[in-house]
Amino acid sequence: MDILVIASSSRGNAYRISDGQTSLLLECGIPVREIQKALQFQLHKIDGCLITHEHMDHAKAAKDLMKKGVEIYSGKGTLEILGLSQQHRANVLYNRVAKMIGTFQVLPFDVQHDAAEPLGFLIESIVTGERLLFFTDTYYLKYTFDRLSIIMAECNYSTEIIKENVNNGSIPEAHKNRVIRSHMSIETLLEFIKANDTSQLKKIYLLHMSDGNSNEGEFKRRVQELTGVEVVVC
Repeated sequence: MDILVIASSSRGNAYRISDGQTSLLLECGIPVREIQKALQFQLHKIDGCLITHEHMDHAKAAKDLMKKGVEIYSGKGTLEILGLSQQHRANVLYNRVAKMIGTFQVLPFDVQHDAAEPLGFLIESIVTGERLLFFTDTYYLKYTFDRLSIIMAECNYSTEIIKENVNNGSIPEAHKNRVIRSHMSIETLLEFIKANDTSQLKKIYLLHMSDGNSNEGEFKRRVQELTGVEVVVC
């Protein structure tokens, strides 16, 4: 499976995945022109865009993509908040109900975030047999998964670093409280990985890292030590 990281931060998120027959965008949280440029202005090759939730760093370009002919897929609550639910290119995904989009089987599942109907996605290619797990903006996952090939996971902050930043006055206590109730720490991610079937795991992408509450090198090292696979920090 080919993965292109277009953007990954609190300023905007967008990724393109392809199995050679079907290409999907995961998130569209940057201006559509930037997405087009990253795709070498071949937006017509995109078969759909999956959106986890309505926050603009994940959904900014949704309306513009629809105008350009791209099908949008998300939860009903998300589409309603974005004002897209009545649009003919808006497709509702239901929690734990699989949907085929080209050669990808997409299984949405609920996650924990301060949004209307936030989702994560287990995406399996019927071409390559690979299973990609994608989740972001959630402080934990209540599900486990088997036969994972690729994990694209939020790894937003370190519990130790964020506590230190509160103590030294870099961030207010209220900010820390919001982060820990809506984003995943490196500590939680490591425990989640341990609970899943990683016997076929090839690669892990660490997404949506906080600018001030994370340590890129340390996070990458800890995940590599646990899994033994290639880790890409986005």
